[in-house]
Amino acid sequence: MRAHEVAASAGVTVFHEPHARVLEGRRLLLIGLVVSAALLVLVTGVGAMLTSEASATDFTAKNLAPSAAHLFGTDWMGRDMLARTLAGLSTSIGIGLVSAVVSSLVALALAAVSALGGRRADAVVSWLIDLVMGIPHIVLLILISYALGRGALGVCVGVAITHWPSLTRVLRAEIMQLREQPFIATSRALGVGGVRLALTHALPCVLPQYLVGLVLLFPHAILHEASITFLGFGLSPETPAIGVILSEAMGYLTAGSWWLAVFPGVALLLVVLLFDRVGSCLRRMMSVEEVQL
Repeated sequence: MRAHEVAASAGVTVFHEPHARVLEGRRLLLIGLVVSAALLVLVTGVGAMLTSEASATDFTAKNLAPSAAHLFGTDWMGRDMLARTLAGLSTSIGIGLVSAVVSSLVALALAAVSALGGRRADAVVSWLIDLVMGIPHIVLLILISYALGRGALGVCVGVAITHWPSLTRVLRAEIMQLREQPFIATSRALGVGGVRLALTHALPCVLPQYLVGLVLLFPHAILHEASITFLGFGLSPETPAIGVILSEAMGYLTAGSWWLAVFPGVALLLVVLLFDRVGSCLRRMMSVEEVQL
């Protein structure tokens, strides 16, 4: 008798090797997801607490290179670059959070309208998608932010308006496939309206894709916020944001103050990679679950 048969006769649950590999893979993905999310929460919380310290000036300690007292050095006003970097990351993450959530909700609503609202609604939504995607992101962002007086509101609205088309296409395709299922036809025959269909049938089915798309919107939102702020069309210079820090550092690089741009730039890159890691882990976990089902 084989080992697994003996174990089964003894009442011991035995996982086959492929199933054990799947469980191990899911466990590793979950660990990576939790660690990445915890780091992002930590950076956001610490940065929010250091907002006042990031603006504190000390002209007796200006333009200091990285040292034990100032790990990221200081700028031309004696401000600690570590505090400014963390505060800037917290600001970018906060703006990215608001922008990504609003943009993803717009994408979900338009996808439901396009897939369940008939041919005319689908044509209008498709035209809107083509229109927004036909204009370069950075140009549309600058125009919207400038029209709204720049600042956090202008950046949030600009990012939210320009980042929904790609996710809308994905969710629309998923709902289109769902619309062909027999239970959708049965619900329509019983008189269930389009809004109820979207809330009770479409939303639960596309929720995994929506969550993955929401997380993957964060890196784009953060990078575009930093980009337009760097160009002077985003947040005000008084705000401790990564775009402001990098823009101000450009005038001091030729003087040898390399730390003013290197550390904030690397920190921004790491945060974007963490968000990408969270999104990748979520997507792979969803794929594993679909394979198991």
